[in-house]
Amino acid sequence: MRRTGEADYMQIVIIGGGISGLSSAFYLQREAERQGKKASLTIVDGAPDLGGKIKTLHRDGFVIERGPDSFLSRKLPTIELALDLGIESELTAQNSSGKTAFIMKDGKLHPMPKGLVLGVPTDIDAFLASGLVSEEGKQRALLDLELPGDAPEGDESLGGFLSRRVGAEIVKHVTEPLLAGIYAGDLSKLSIQSTFPQFAEAEREHGSLIRGTIEQQKKGKAAQQSLPEGVPAELNGSMFLSFKNGLSTLVDALDKALGSASRKLGVKVSAIEKTEAAAEQARYSVVLENGERLPADSVIVTSQSYHTAELLAPHMDVATLRDIQYVSVANVVMAFEKEGFGVDFAGSGFLVPRSEGLRITACTWTSTKWLHTSPGDKVLLRCYVGRAGDEGAAMLPDEELKQAVLEDIHRSMGITAEPIFTEITRLPRSMPQYPVGHLDHIEKLRETMAAELPGVYAIGAAFHGVGLPDCIRQGKEAAIAVMKSVQQA
Repeated sequence: MRRTGEADYMQIVIIGGGISGLSSAFYLQREAERQGKKASLTIVDGAPDLGGKIKTLHRDGFVIERGPDSFLSRKLPTIELALDLGIESELTAQNSSGKTAFIMKDGKLHPMPKGLVLGVPTDIDAFLASGLVSEEGKQRALLDLELPGDAPEGDESLGGFLSRRVGAEIVKHVTEPLLAGIYAGDLSKLSIQSTFPQFAEAEREHGSLIRGTIEQQKKGKAAQQSLPEGVPAELNGSMFLSFKNGLSTLVDALDKALGSASRKLGVKVSAIEKTEAAAEQARYSVVLENGERLPADSVIVTSQSYHTAELLAPHMDVATLRDIQYVSVANVVMAFEKEGFGVDFAGSGFLVPRSEGLRITACTWTSTKWLHTSPGDKVLLRCYVGRAGDEGAAMLPDEELKQAVLEDIHRSMGITAEPIFTEITRLPRSMPQYPVGHLDHIEKLRETMAAELPGVYAIGAAFHGVGLPDCIRQGKEAAIAVMKSVQQA
């Protein structure tokens, strides 16, 4: 690390202004201040504004999320960041009367039976009483209690694992639609160790996925703690949380907290170059597409893996990054007048298996699930389109996509009302797919990066979790690693 006068001085470039990049910048700034170091932070993003996929639209009294709409409360990094930013009072829980989820089967909506964990029954009586799975499917699922626990060594596909333990019907009618909103992926290709390692652990430890999941649930309840001190008590017990004015509250607070950081928005990074080894200059030069060069002692790359691969390819093997595929999706938000709408919702929404033949993969009854999102005399729906092997509908022209969604909500819920307005958001190549062996491949990639590009870190949804808490955690970890790296340089 170079020195300017008496103070240690670090130049750090963060590529990507989404939640991963903003979190890493925030925790870098905080740690540098704690250590009495001077850090020059520059955030670069090809988009004209910060936030990445997080985009909240305020329209006519509605709070509309164009990207993610919430986060898991049991994963604490988002809550901890809210506390660090002083915005914990802005957190809000989902409506307690809008928690029941439904799954479509044969054109009808069936409530998810109590205790069903991604298709794994932990309340056997409730599972047996449900009409969601056939009698044959139920008996096949319960066969897991008798099958030997013969988990293969290493990783395997999530779909292969679940089919082996609880049968193909559960996978087709329950698990696949449940995961459509998280990964939009093909379960036969998704890594179990990168998505739900607790399932593999349940089989290894208990010889049965069902028995193991029941035990994990018991341990989880016994160890369950309230949310961190400082978080409003009424949020305890809610599986999902958001912010009263939308998730952009988090982005805006980070933007404000990073007042001293430089921004280069609307311009892409074209290269990361090594500089000549000299004590008085930075290790790297980050080259922008407009020709500008940013000196950097350390670089955090948070872009999608295919862009990250292009930046790292001149220095190392990036096959692991190029093996990560993405799925394109869209979400279609519709607002309605409550008067004359003709449908009352008693839950959070429903999921749609591929076999049902609809274009939508899920529908959230947003105004019921999140009371802050809609005026009391209006209704807000959010429908999801696109998944692995079926991405075409997400790219339909606006009017065609709108009509396709209207047809699907008429078929599924009998809705005939015309929307007050429709907001369509397309997210091309936005959902990373973790292939079998992903974690091992990423570990080897990081070892290569440490050797070939010391002080350069790649993080984000393509690496260790797609949710907001996972990305924030990675940002904080990268900040700690950068501080160690520049101190050792």
